[in-house]
Amino acid sequence: MRAWAPIIAVMLAGSATGAVPSLADQQQRLASAKREAAAASARAAGLVRQAANERDAADKAAADEAALSANVTAAEAQLAAARARSAIVAQLLAARRAQLGEAQTPVARLLAALQSLARRPTVVAIAQPGSVDDLVHVRAVLGGALPVVRARTGVVRAEIEQTRRLQASAALAASALRDSRAQLESDRVALARLEAAHRQRSQALGRHAIGESDRALALGEQARDLVDQLSARDLAQATATDLAQLDGPLPRPVATAAAMARPSGAYRLPVGGRLVTGLDEVSAAGVRSRGLTFAVEPRAPVRAPAGGTVRYARQFRDFGMIVIIDHGDGWTSLLTGLGRLAVTPGQAVAAGAMLGRAGVGDDAAVTVELRRCGRPMDIVALL
Repeated sequence: MRAWAPIIAVMLAGSATGAVPSLADQQQRLASAKREAAAASARAAGLVRQAANERDAADKAAADEAALSANVTAAEAQLAAARARSAIVAQLLAARRAQLGEAQTPVARLLAALQSLARRPTVVAIAQPGSVDDLVHVRAVLGGALPVVRARTGVVRAEIEQTRRLQASAALAASALRDSRAQLESDRVALARLEAAHRQRSQALGRHAIGESDRALALGEQARDLVDQLSARDLAQATATDLAQLDGPLPRPVATAAAMARPSGAYRLPVGGRLVTGLDEVSAAGVRSRGLTFAVEPRAPVRAPAGGTVRYARQFRDFGMIVIIDHGDGWTSLLTGLGRLAVTPGQAVAAGAMLGRAGVGDDAAVTVELRRCGRPMDIVALL
């Protein structure tokens, strides 16, 4: 095993600069995946809201259709009532006509007699004995009977005229109801189509929202895979360091003497507290420490161990707020466990500058890791 250690170390060192993407590329891919996941989540939420609006519009269209159906039912009832009234009016008209016929019987007889007299020549009427007296008598009777007949039949004529007006009104009402019913049926069909369109659009938007939600989940998984790749890269570098310490032929050096120079300026501890974990210590979970962990007071100030430029300052998974400082020449410091930050990415800080404060709680702890080209270094040797 010791004979293979140098070869494995060389392979790991070569993979760090060869087929495996660089740290900057992986971080860029991670940031891109997070942005796309957030955008997909926002699109999914927007589609869900649009689907809800479409469902509301479909429900409103269904309510309008129900109202129109009630109007159609009411119109049919009114039409039936109009038909019943028309039948009653027809019966009344027939009865009135019968009564009018009885009342007009004497007049009809008089008219027949007058027509008979009118067809007789005047000379014959004069020559016939008693005909002149009869004629005068008939004219006197007609003169007295006709006003009475007109008076008695005047009410009947008025009722007949009113009945005709009622029939005309009933016909107009029936025509208007038929037109209204046709319009209501047309509106009902249009609303039914609108409701179907809204429901179809709501279902389509719901499917799109589910698709965008699934895409957001997939992008989140991709982001977690990138984070795991970054952790695996760091583990591979730590493994190379462990293998390099085994007995056997020395592997090819991974850095020159100039590269192993100390970071510019003095290096100091970023926080005051009790050391709970040292470099290379193995935890109960079997994880090897790559830095120093200090138990600190809640909200204890955390300061820059050396001057440099802040490259990363934000929440990272379950490590709390973290800060990465680039000291130059490949030297970087990683600080985790902060509860509040006082710096932003791209900010230049001097040694001892305030980076933020530790978290709250009885188990507040801050971890500092010093790395050279990605390899953990012993901080104690540089203090």
